Amino acid sequence: MVASFAIFAVSYITVSLLKIAYHPSYMHPLPEGHRFPMIKYELIPAQLLYSGLIQADSLFEPDVASFQTIVQAHAADYCHQLIDVALPPAMVRRIGFPLSEALVARELRIVQGTIDGCFFAMQHGVALNVAGGTHHAGHDWGEGFCLLNDQAVAAAHLVNNGICRRVVIIDLDVHQGNGTAQIFGSDSRVFTFSMHGARNFPFRKERSDRDVGLPDGTGDEVYLELLAHHLDWIFEEVQPDFVFYQAGVDVLETDRLGKLALTKAGCFSRDELVFRSCKSADVPVQVSMGGGYSPHIRDIVDAHCRTFEAAIRCYD
Repeated sequence: MVASFAIFAVSYITVSLLKIAYHPSYMHPLPEGHRFPMIKYELIPAQLLYSGLIQADSLFEPDVASFQTIVQAHAADYCHQLIDVALPPAMVRRIGFPLSEALVARELRIVQGTIDGCFFAMQHGVALNVAGGTHHAGHDWGEGFCLLNDQAVAAAHLVNNGICRRVVIIDLDVHQGNGTAQIFGSDSRVFTFSMHGARNFPFRKERSDRDVGLPDGTGDEVYLELLAHHLDWIFEEVQPDFVFYQAGVDVLETDRLGKLALTKAGCFSRDELVFRSCKSADVPVQVSMGGGYSPHIRDIVDAHCRTFEAAIRCYD
């Protein structure tokens, strides 16, 4: 049964061009009591459909990404071990999920969904992935519930194949995008921007091209003013031809792991600000959902659904 969440859906919005990557395998079984809210990947598309915010033809099911695709951002040895379900136990513990063939296939689908979304975004301005934003996966490691870095692989795919000249990754999850920063540390074609909790995981930060560490308790007004300032600078100085947006909702004041204090309205304004900036610059944007750990699943799902709402409102 789908719970009815209070989202901003309105009947007159047309959504026929919006494309959203989703596959039933995104909802992967975990041991009872596991702290990762995997159920959200079932509830988000269900709620979007239930509310009338999207129609079924907005959803597309990605295939699994190939080995040749993922090694554009990840070390070949790490990818072989992952695909063979042969990662060392210490790495599996670092990731935080029990490793299985089904989990690896899920991750490969998420990656391909983000890549496919890039091309839909080039057609329609924006495209989204119900999952992804797995920004803690570095070149040769997984960490923090992230096995493969979907947006890093997709960014590498775009620049390596000459599809895009300069890409920006806007990471607004409460946790620094350390894996993304490490992967592109010496690649000037991909500009990494992370605005995150300064005193939050990962406690050993990597160096993004632009890092904004926020103090605990940062609320809507300060957050949005800072974000607007940095987005203005990025679009003026970097001048990207493609943007990836990691839209984690663990910035909410209700989040168990976040330490920031954004309201749902503030989080929605954050999304609108990113989308308006991309649209004003005529730069397509692919969106992956990122994290969210509020105690009540309805708060997580509601906030994620508002990201879809913000995209629809901006690009309708």
